[in-house]
Amino acid sequence: MSITKNSPNRDIEETSCPQCGKTVPWIEEEKYRPFCSKRCQMIDFGDWANERNSIPAEEPPDDWEDLKDER
Repeated sequence: MSITKNSPNRDIEETSCPQCGKTVPWIEEEKYRPFCSKRCQMIDFGDWANERNSIPAEEPPDDWEDLKDER
C-alpha cells in the first residue's frame, strides 16, 4: 500500500487492484476495495470458487493417525 498526498490535511492510502493492477484509493467510498470494480471482484471470487486460488496448508504430521486414536 502506498500513501498519496490528497490535500494539505489528508493523506490517502492507495493499493493496487489484485486483478488488474489499477490504483485504488483506500477510502470508505470505494465499496469494492481492494478491487477497482465489481467485475474484478467477481473474477477473483470465481477463481476461488473454481479452486484456481488456494491458501497453502502444511501437511499433517506422519503420526497424525496415532494422535487421533489417543482421544
